[in-house]
Amino acid sequence: MKVVFGKAEKKIQFTRIVAWAVGFWAFAIGNQALGQGYRNQFVPYSTVGFGIGTANYYGDFAPYRRVIGSTFRMMRWSVTGEYTRHFSPRFAARASLSWIRIAGDDYTMNKSGNANQSFFIRNLHFRNDVKELAAVGIYKLTPDGRSYDRRPQFGAYLFGGIAVFAHNPKARLPVEAGSTEKQRWVALQPLGTEGQGREGQEKLYSLVKLAIPVGVGLRYKINPKFDIAAELGFRFTTTDYLDDVSKPYPDPSVWASGADPAQARQMSLRAFEVNPARFPKRDRTALLREYLGLTEAEDPYAQLRADPSLVTRGNNSKQRDSYMTGTIKLIYVLGPSVKCPPLK
Repeated sequence: MKVVFGKAEKKIQFTRIVAWAVGFWAFAIGNQALGQGYRNQFVPYSTVGFGIGTANYYGDFAPYRRVIGSTFRMMRWSVTGEYTRHFSPRFAARASLSWIRIAGDDYTMNKSGNANQSFFIRNLHFRNDVKELAAVGIYKLTPDGRSYDRRPQFGAYLFGGIAVFAHNPKARLPVEAGSTEKQRWVALQPLGTEGQGREGQEKLYSLVKLAIPVGVGLRYKINPKFDIAAELGFRFTTTDYLDDVSKPYPDPSVWASGADPAQARQMSLRAFEVNPARFPKRDRTALLREYLGLTEAEDPYAQLRADPSLVTRGNNSKQRDSYMTGTIKLIYVLGPSVKCPPLK
């Protein structure tokens, strides 16, 4: 049964996200107010930081039920820059800008080990460069001293807030095995690979969405001006299209209209390709026979055409995609110079 989210349900979901963010910031402001009692002792300060690290996603290519493989098999990279204002010994607020690459591939994830045969048959893949602007509140489990140079040697903290991100899932065009043609990455959203944007179908999904970042960090004081930190951050998003996959294959009739229907159909249904697009020198045929229980004399691609129920895409799940980063950061303190009290 096709599930379509109405405007009312979407509005409720958005309202919950805003309410969560407002509640968190209300807590933060309240905590800052409590910190006013430290004003005579604590001197507010600022920091800037730069970090690099890992990134991975969870969704239709990397389900939670296979958390180890989903986390480590298709790990990619992230970079981030940030500005943080420390208002009290326990509370700070941070603004950050990050570039996060995530990826997924049915062939890589299911060619061995704990394989999902239907995903291997599907033979889809993607990569997505996510540009994220986030505002979070930070709660320090280990409070600062009265000035930046008296912060503890080691510190731990929690953070949470709201983020807006731009994304654009892409996939490689297929090439023949042995071809010298350079593989091209093409954007999938304009193609409407699940029929979006065509007559009688849903509109194209948005490439700008909201997320809720939460996480934990550890900090080490190198000297009065520099810290190094390790941070793990998880993002709950409001989209199921980080990977361009959400729903079943559309009815073939939808390809009769819309932009570039031939390429849209080609990038939507790739189960009949002998080679995985990211590895054009490899052949899926032998493993496909094994998964389908066929002999060496039988053609697995003919079997797939004869029984379309073997070829699936998305499953209309209400579960949204998410992504996670692990970051190592170098932090520089912009704190005011600490003045000695006047002699009396």
